[in-house]
Amino acid sequence: MDSQVIISAVIFIAAYALIVWDKFDRTVIALSGAVLMILFRIITQETAFMEIDYNTLGLLISMMIIIMIMKRTGVFEYLAVKVAKISKGEPVKIIVLLSIITGILSALLDNVTTVLLILPVTLSIAKDLHINPVPFIIAEIFSSNIGGTATLIGDPPNIMIGSSVKISFMDFILNDAPIAIPLLFVTTYLFVLIYRKKLKTTQEAKDKILAMDEYKCIKNHKLLIKSLIVLGLTIIGFLLHGVLHFESATIAITGAVALLLISGLKPEKILHEVEWKTIFFFVGLFIMVGGIKEAGIIKMLAQGVLDITNGDLVLMSLAILWVSAIASAFIDNIPFVATMIPMIKDMGAMSGMELMPIWWALSLGACLGGNGTIIGASANVVATGIADEHGHKITFGGYFKVAFPLMLFTLLIATGYIYFRYLLI
Repeated sequence: MDSQVIISAVIFIAAYALIVWDKFDRTVIALSGAVLMILFRIITQETAFMEIDYNTLGLLISMMIIIMIMKRTGVFEYLAVKVAKISKGEPVKIIVLLSIITGILSALLDNVTTVLLILPVTLSIAKDLHINPVPFIIAEIFSSNIGGTATLIGDPPNIMIGSSVKISFMDFILNDAPIAIPLLFVTTYLFVLIYRKKLKTTQEAKDKILAMDEYKCIKNHKLLIKSLIVLGLTIIGFLLHGVLHFESATIAITGAVALLLISGLKPEKILHEVEWKTIFFFVGLFIMVGGIKEAGIIKMLAQGVLDITNGDLVLMSLAILWVSAIASAFIDNIPFVATMIPMIKDMGAMSGMELMPIWWALSLGACLGGNGTIIGASANVVATGIADEHGHKITFGGYFKVAFPLMLFTLLIATGYIYFRYLLI
């Protein structure tokens, strides 16, 4: 075996083990792994920087800026009180409502943007009701990834597949949404069962929040109007990005800059509040994954699946579904999907087989698999990072023992869906 393969695998596994162990700062570990990949010449500095997904980082930073400005208006406190009052202060009803809203928004926007919008509301509700927000946050992470599965723009793997294979927005609605929607409701119900003993508050806390006037939470009406206009235009931009031919990051950056210009706030104060720790964790992760990609490990994995299935459509589709899911839980799904797309195309050209079931298997596997660990998808990293900043640490193990079995459960349902809809002859 090539020495670069061994060294890159050791660096990646060691870094991953330290992240799982959770005794050291995960951002420092990710950046250390990235530096080692460069120092051991697994990947050059130039290639390492090219492996960083600047579209994802631009989207993240820009939406964080918009959210930090909106936060000053009191709108998230308003929404928190409104949701709590609609749910009559019942934590079980709140987790159901927030999970469903998160799933729907993730289908219309993208899962990272949705998490950035929903989490401030969640943290505010939990604070008012004196309950631990972690069950809500984990449920919302799951909902954001499942909701994002339903549409072309909901999750980066879908955007990549749609762009490469010329699959339309409506194709994703007709093929992914029929399984994503029931999974959203089923997993929400399962989270209620898992956390029902923790979803309790006092009658005093309920009465206090029900007595609150949500309209008094708004602190700056002019800034709120400006923020809502910019956010609304940004969301419209996301929905029309295919027509506008701009990346989602370009649209988000435009919105962030526009709001900074018209808000009257000092940019340095807003930029200081951006979750830079999360941003640099992504940088380290992208470079580490780029290292094992450069060494050929991801390609070896993908090629192994193609070889083992020997061109059988049923085996190929189901293998792609499961391997994509497991791989996406432990490494970033973007480079994996980028590697699989040309390989599947080549396989189709050589064999002449019908590839559509395989594309839907890749989409479902990559998107649903991201729920498996706290670094499986961008939304997971952002959500756990924000929770940590607010004093609610979600450990790798704590998330894994709840989320990974549920992820496997969603895969079993997706397996049945793929088989009965596309493969049963």
